[in-house]
Amino acid sequence: MIRIVIADDHAMVRAGFAALLDAHPDIEVVGQAQDGVECVSLVAELKPDIVLMDVRMPGLDGIEATREILSAWARQTTNPQTPKSTLSAKDTSAIGDDVPRIIMLTTFDIDDYVFDAIRAGASGFLLKDAPPSELAEAVRVVASGDGLLAPSVTRRVIEHFAAGPQQSNAAALPDLTDREREILVLVARGETNSEIAASLFIAMQTVKTHVSRILYKLDARDRAQAVIAAYESGLVVPGAQV
Repeated sequence: MIRIVIADDHAMVRAGFAALLDAHPDIEVVGQAQDGVECVSLVAELKPDIVLMDVRMPGLDGIEATREILSAWARQTTNPQTPKSTLSAKDTSAIGDDVPRIIMLTTFDIDDYVFDAIRAGASGFLLKDAPPSELAEAVRVVASGDGLLAPSVTRRVIEHFAAGPQQSNAAALPDLTDREREILVLVARGETNSEIAASLFIAMQTVKTHVSRILYKLDARDRAQAVIAAYESGLVVPGAQV
């Protein structure tokens, strides 16, 4: 059962999402919050698998609430005295599979929200007007450990980097091995682990091991953050055949 907390400052939106998700036998909405502060408190109390977080809320917004949640979780499992400002994505990625994964929900697909949310540690970014079936599938995808970007948001990511270097840089991200860079390029293309395994004629478990090492080396919490790193470094160039 995938346990979910919903955070949105509109009661009707929360109720609508809850009704849609509770209709699925493998999903249970265990709590609802009307702002970021209440969400941080509920997550600490209920320890859900997934948080559906509105980006724009009064007081503590969704991005800051995401930072608070993941920093608090990391402090609990690393050093409780560690200031939250010194915790990185690597800290939150190393604290186990029980860390809550956060999907940002918004009516806006604006670049700054996408990048700020991913860098804060969000595992997914979905527009509120997505079809109901897409919402449930997003929850399942992120709960399984993958990152998620809505198609229109993915286009924004590509457009953002289109103004950057137009030549790919095979030597980018020098901490990665050649094989890890090859796999990261395929991740940036949007391929799943099984598709990567088929493309490279290697075992699925081998792909998972490589992806885990990539995330650790890039200080990335999940695939979404790794994709951003691939574009920012020049390893992947928008419009190029990756």
